[in-house]
Amino acid sequence: MAWSVEISAGARKALARLDPPAARAILNFLDEKVARGPDPRASGKALGGSTLGAFWRWRVGDYRIVADIQARRVTVLVVRIGHRREVYR
Repeated sequence: MAWSVEISAGARKALARLDPPAARAILNFLDEKVARGPDPRASGKALGGSTLGAFWRWRVGDYRIVADIQARRVTVLVVRIGHRREVYR
């Protein structure tokens, strides 16, 4: 089953600010591991806590992708992309 990956406006803006090799690596990861995989949860990790508990994250080098997996729509909505020390703030 192929998953649809949607990137929010804020995440697109953050992606545009990254250096081109890092942005390319993130987009390749989203395409190859998340969109084409049978289940995006297999390569990610659920976030904890009351505020972020519904979101999942993936690691791409020093960068993190935070997304909401919408199983009914078979969609992964990327809400944040950023460096590991800043993305969870």
